[in-house]
This record gives sequence, structure tokens and C-alpha cells, in this order.
Amino acid sequence: MTDTGKKFGSAYIPPAKLKLMQDELKDQNSAEYQRIHWELLKKSINGLINKANLSNLSLVVRDLMKENIVRGSGILCTSLIRAQASGPIFTNVYAALVAVINSKFPKIGELLISRLINSFRRCYKRNDKKGCLASAIFLAHLTNQDVIHEVLVMEMLSLLLHNATDDSVEISVAILKECGAKLKDSCPKGFFMIFELLRSIPSNKTIDLRTQLLIETMLAIRKDGFKDYPTIVPELDLLEEGDKITHELELDDKVDTKEELNVFRFDPKFQEEEEKYNCLKKEILGDDDDDDDEDDEEDDDEDEDSEGEGEDDQEKDKVVDATSADLVQLRRKIYLTLQSSLDFEEAAHKLLKLELKGENKKELSFLIIDCCAQQRTYMKFYGLLAARFCLIDREFVSIFAEIFIDSYTKVHRFTDTNKLRIASKFFAHLLYTDSISWNVLACIKLNEDDTTPSSRVFIKILFQELAEYMGFTKLAAKVKDPELEEAFAGLFPKNNPRDTRFSINFFSLIGIH
Repeated sequence: MTDTGKKFGSAYIPPAKLKLMQDELKDQNSAEYQRIHWELLKKSINGLINKANLSNLSLVVRDLMKENIVRGSGILCTSLIRAQASGPIFTNVYAALVAVINSKFPKIGELLISRLINSFRRCYKRNDKKGCLASAIFLAHLTNQDVIHEVLVMEMLSLLLHNATDDSVEISVAILKECGAKLKDSCPKGFFMIFELLRSIPSNKTIDLRTQLLIETMLAIRKDGFKDYPTIVPELDLLEEGDKITHELELDDKVDTKEELNVFRFDPKFQEEEEKYNCLKKEILGDDDDDDDEDDEEDDDEDEDSEGEGEDDQEKDKVVDATSADLVQLRRKIYLTLQSSLDFEEAAHKLLKLELKGENKKELSFLIIDCCAQQRTYMKFYGLLAARFCLIDREFVSIFAEIFIDSYTKVHRFTDTNKLRIASKFFAHLLYTDSISWNVLACIKLNEDDTTPSSRVFIKILFQELAEYMGFTKLAAKVKDPELEEAFAGLFPKNNPRDTRFSINFFSLIGIH
């Protein structure tokens, strides 16, 4: 192997340096030139996928199409699957991105679906719930975007519910939440059959109470008409109906995942294939994008070069803006900091060095709660860390207050009772330490009509924790505080005798009189 070839298996090479190395090679049909081109393509695709979000999706799609994604189809599919697995909250964004690419390059859409089907089948056989769930959610959102026909999702649900276990029911509920509204409209008979299967499961004695609660929550979501789970949010509805291309793959189909597309291969017709793609790119993006492409690529290379070369600089950890930063990298950095810190003070010290701004502060706050909820039991480390940030920076007070209100209003979405309990204990810590205002409790209306099983569990754990932290006397004094009268008005209603009785009975049952 040549010296050029050896470099790729070792240290990080900034894109700008790779570009310089490529420019030094005159023969575009040489293996060295093509290998450097492949590395640049891989870095560009991975970088664009990692920064895709709701606000910049259209730009990311255009930038992706400026790259030869036909040559890099394996890289693109791998990057999408990895990004979605590590950031499932952005699955709808990735699905919208795939829908646009699929409308121009249907073979790429088919390749991604084939890999997701293969991943789902493999993870199902191995009882790998996490992997199975990630693939299932991605396929559900691709169904919403009409990239894949709904028959595939119906087959997955049928498989999961005919052999019902706690894990398979959880995955089924997750699928139905994401694409239930779509199935209801496009496949009403199959939709009805799936819910009949779901209703019959609680009679199975091997299913635990948590799973029964999941089913009850799912039935309530269906009753509400999936109002909190729209098929596609307006910002991600990017294609006209006539431009959509729908694949009709089924769960038992023999699929070709074309793993060979993930690695570099010498192409004797390299220059010819690049010219073909450039012509195709002009048809899609227009002639006037060529000059902009070159400028954008140079700018991107310079930006990534400065990031790579500045790793020893004191400013390397600063993240300025979530819309331009690599969100996956930011989350990874925060997550590793949380996991490696010995105590909350060390974690706070390290995280403050990041000098987060704007939306990145919200990202940090959500990750603190998310990491907390992932634990088997509540760990005070996370509550203490959040309280410390509220003490240091008042902006975190309003952020965590907003998250409390948002979490309670969407509490019915909690599919894991353990996570629900941990979240309640986390917020109880913030209230007890006065890290957030008690006025956030004004969002709670404790009565039979405005609560669900999930919200009642949330309130129960919240007040039991507060009573344990503060003692009944101090908690009672807080409830009677005239300044907090409006905050507790919904929890202790006085205007409606029926609601008053419900509140009294509720607190009596949970041991708080």
C-alpha cells in the first residue's frame, strides 16, 4: 500500500488536508485519488446527517444532493441508521430527509428499508429490544412519509402481538404511537385487528402491570384520535403527493443489504460516473448551484479543518450554537461527562467549561433528565446537578420549569413506569430545594376528568417524595402559603365538590393527609 493509503487507518486527517492531498494527485482514475475522494465523501455525508434538524432540513437535503450520494449510498444509509439510533427524537426529521432523497433516488430509499428490515428481523431473533425498537420506529416514520407501504408495519405489529411478551408489547405501542394515525386512515381494517389483539393481551397472566398500563395508555391515545401524535408535522411535509415513491417490501422478503457499498472500492469508470452524477445534480438542483457548491465545500472544509487542527487549543470545548454545531457530538460529549464524573460538582465544573449558549442549554437540561430517567433507580447526582445549574444560571430555572410543565402535559406518553417514577423524583428534588418555582404546579388539575393513570402516578410519587424530603409539617405550610394559592388551586380544588372529594381521596390513598 502507498503512503497515501496508509494514512487513512491512523490519525484523523482534516477534510481540508485531504482536499490538498487530492489536488496533488493529477490522475483521477488512480486508486490513491479515489480513496481520498471516498474519505472526503464519507466525512461530508456524516457531517451533514449529524447536523440535520427541523430548522435546517431543506438546506441539509440540498447539500447532501451536491455530494455523489449514489456512490456514497452505503455511507448515507449507515450514517442515517446510526444517527437515528443515537438520537431517536430526530427520527421524524431523518424520515423526511429520506423521503426527499427517495423521490429522486429510489434505490437509496429501497436500500435503507432493506437494511432496516434486516436489522429488525435480526434484533427480534436475538431478543435485542433496543435495536428492534430503533429499527421499528424508523420504519414507522418512513411509513408516515409514504416511503414504505403500511403493509410492512402491519406485519411487524402482527408478529409482535401474536407472540406477546412485555418487550414486544412495548415495541408495538411505540410503533402505534408514531404511525397509528396513518394506519387508522390508510388501513382501517388492519388497524382495528391490531387493537383487538392489543385488548386481548391483559388477560395473559405472563404480562406484568407495567405492560398493562402501556396498553391502557395506548387505548386512551386512540380514543383521543392521536391528537398528540400527528402523522407528519407541517414543517416536515416537504413533498407533493405526486412526487412520493412508495416501496412495497414485506417483512419476509429476501432483502439485499449490499454491505459492500459501505467500503471503498476502486472504480475504473470513476470520472465517467462522476460526470453522470454531475448532470443528474444539475437536473435536480439547477445549473446555478455549481459555483455555490464549490464555495460551500471549501467553507465546510475550512471549518472542519480548523476544528481538527485546533484540538489542543483552549477553545476546543466551546459550543456556540445548536443549529450549526454537531448535535450528536455535543450529546456524546455531555453524556460522557455525566458518566465519567465522580460527583455532581465535578460534572458541573466540566459542563460549565463548555460555555453553552441558547438552545444548547436546553439540550443539556433535557440530557440531564434523560440520563437520570435511564437509570434503574433515581440517583440524586442528577437532581443535585440540575439544582446547581439553576443556582449558577437563572436561565436554567426557567428551562427546567418549562420542562416540568411540558413533561406533565405529555405524561401520558411515558411508556415506562420506572422512568415516570424517576422523573417525578427528579422534579421533587428541584421543588424541595426551591431550584424551580412551585408555581409550575399550577399546570396540574387533580380531578377525575383531567388526570390519567400516568399523571396520577406522577403526582403520587412527586408528593410522596416532597413529604419525605420536607416532612408533613413543612409541606403543609408550603401548601397553605398565601403566595402559592394559585399554584395549588388545581391540586386542592374548592369550587367543585366532586373534584374536592376526588382530591381528598387521592391524597388519603397515597398516605398524605
